[in-house]
Amino acid sequence: MSDVLSDDARLAADIDRLKAEFPKTRELYREVCALLFFRFGVAPTANRLYNLVRRGTMSTPASVLSEFWAELREKSRVRIEHPDLPTDLSDAAGELIGVLWTRAAASAQGELTALRDEVEARRAESEQKLVAAREELGRTETALEQRTAALLAAQVEIREWERQQAEEAATRKALEADIKRLGEEVVARKRELEKVRHTFSRDLEKLRETADRAEERLRASEKRALLEIDRERSAAAKAQKELAEAAKRAEKQEAEHRRTVEALQEQQGDARHQTGVLQGKLAAIEAANKSLQEQLKTLRGTTRSPARRVPTAESSPPVRRAARKAAVSKTSRAKGRT
Repeated sequence: MSDVLSDDARLAADIDRLKAEFPKTRELYREVCALLFFRFGVAPTANRLYNLVRRGTMSTPASVLSEFWAELREKSRVRIEHPDLPTDLSDAAGELIGVLWTRAAASAQGELTALRDEVEARRAESEQKLVAAREELGRTETALEQRTAALLAAQVEIREWERQQAEEAATRKALEADIKRLGEEVVARKRELEKVRHTFSRDLEKLRETADRAEERLRASEKRALLEIDRERSAAAKAQKELAEAAKRAEKQEAEHRRTVEALQEQQGDARHQTGVLQGKLAAIEAANKSLQEQLKTLRGTTRSPARRVPTAESSPPVRRAARKAAVSKTSRAKGRT
């Protein structure tokens, strides 16, 4: 079917070309007859010629076709002219040569048809290869589109990953800044704790000195009281008259001694109260320091970075407990003596 369509297409193209070359109607019909007979191997008819050319009337292609066949028969007849050759023999020889020419033309036409069929077969094969190549190109384009889509998806994933990395980097920087700030706060709290410890140690030393001085005064007062009592006892043995005055004086001195002891005990209570207040402040500072250290450990665990442990107040020497024990022991000794 495709071969027939291709022949008709070529015939229409050749007729259009002949219409441009031969404007006269009869010449055009004659060229179309030669085209059909010699190139396409089709015997022309009047109806076929008129349908192809569409010029003039129906008598024009019929007249031109008669002239074409007459001219073709005249050209196919070979005339052999020889002065000594009879006429009937020369006509028979011409007819024979004409038959030979006709057969040669038919053979050539057959070879031309076979060659045309071979060319058409090759053209059909080429068209099949072209269709296969187009299908392969379509599959290649489809695969390319799929790979392009996969590449675009991968690029989108890469951009999303880069965005997540940027967000994680920003979060990590913020956490590092928080860790640095908390570290600075811990250092500041350590310094403040050291100052408080130093102040507490100094105040405790002052309290110790005060307690020592109070104890010394207490001992001196006790010694003076004992001396006065001995003196009064010896004076009572020597002079009975001054017994009443001595007794009064002793009672008075004893009252003063009691007031002195009470005053010293009040001072010692105030010192214990101040010591308790300082110990409460120290405990609050140590609790705040411990809370900051726990927050620092939590942040370091979140960022999964190794951190150096911050020494706490519990790892320092137990100065506070020693001072407390010393103050309690001195107070108990003072109470035992009174």
